[in-house]
Amino acid sequence: MTRSARPSGGTAGADALWTAVIDGDEYAATDIVMAALDDGMDPEDLLLDVIAPLQARVGREWAANRITVAQEHTATAVNERVIGAVAHHPAVRRRAAAAPERPGRIAVACIDGEWHALPARLLAEVLRLRGRQVDYLGAQVPTPHLISHLHRTAPAAVALSSSIATRLPAAHAAITACQSTGTPVMAGGAAFGPGGRYADLLGADAWAPDARAAADRLARGPLPRPHPHRVVDDLPHLADHTYAHVTSTAPRLVRHVLDGLRSRIPAMAGYTDEQRDRAAEDVSHIVEFAATALYLDDPGLFTGFMTWTIDILAARDVPARFLLPVLDLLDEQLTDYPRATDLLSRARTTVQERIANTPPGGA
Repeated sequence: MTRSARPSGGTAGADALWTAVIDGDEYAATDIVMAALDDGMDPEDLLLDVIAPLQARVGREWAANRITVAQEHTATAVNERVIGAVAHHPAVRRRAAAAPERPGRIAVACIDGEWHALPARLLAEVLRLRGRQVDYLGAQVPTPHLISHLHRTAPAAVALSSSIATRLPAAHAAITACQSTGTPVMAGGAAFGPGGRYADLLGADAWAPDARAAADRLARGPLPRPHPHRVVDDLPHLADHTYAHVTSTAPRLVRHVLDGLRSRIPAMAGYTDEQRDRAAEDVSHIVEFAATALYLDDPGLFTGFMTWTIDILAARDVPARFLLPVLDLLDEQLTDYPRATDLLSRARTTVQERIANTPPGGA
């Protein structure tokens, strides 16, 4: 492998790694990062300044409809394999072995239902590089199993990762359960919102925007121990049962919307099975994000999701106006729940404003 293919070697190296990852060429991608380590590149910089941004680019390319879902999954799988290879490179193992041993075992896990494991894996590897004993539990860790692990191993802290906002109700349950064992919780990942505002709302003991910041915070000293009898009453708005109603009736809500769309959008009569499945999936996501926004009592989460959805649809040449009947049909079913109707009204305004600002002929 030539020096020009190193990911740290400028545009050519970054492009070579991108091409290998997006083509699903695990061997070429691994050769590139191994060569970088052989040439003396700092492994933490490789993980956090090369591989992590490359994975973020994968997400952006999918959102822009420049790569397929299959390519996105393949690229993610290759990146995960590359991280594993980096962890076993002799220079990395020597670096981890030579690092001053830091007291306190750390458990790193993804929230139940969260399958984006790469951010958590990056944190686990950075912590090992810095001399920590780490239990990396991977993606989609059921909370009861996580709690059993904490009782068995008694870590100094648990780092919980989530990238998808709809996992936040599960994150709340996991945070509370971990704290009930006396284990402090550090939250991280895009799901917890700008500045970690949802981590604070849901009672996490700390938050970090990325793996480097998380490792730095843990290096400064132990997280404060939660009170073992902490009473959680963070979300008093849940007493109105709106969230409970939406989640318990979600399948019926989705069916109502799909049935209504067939009469309001005649073109749906000609949809293929794949198109119908995609429409059902899109409506399910809208209902799930609405429920999460109701759980947090944050309409901005839902309007932000609608803005993101408009951009995704635009990249696929689907007009934003098709979202309006979805919101109207949901509103028909939720008239007895003021927080839900307010949420849907705000989202409708967001969509209407986007349509009004779209040039004629645009999406």
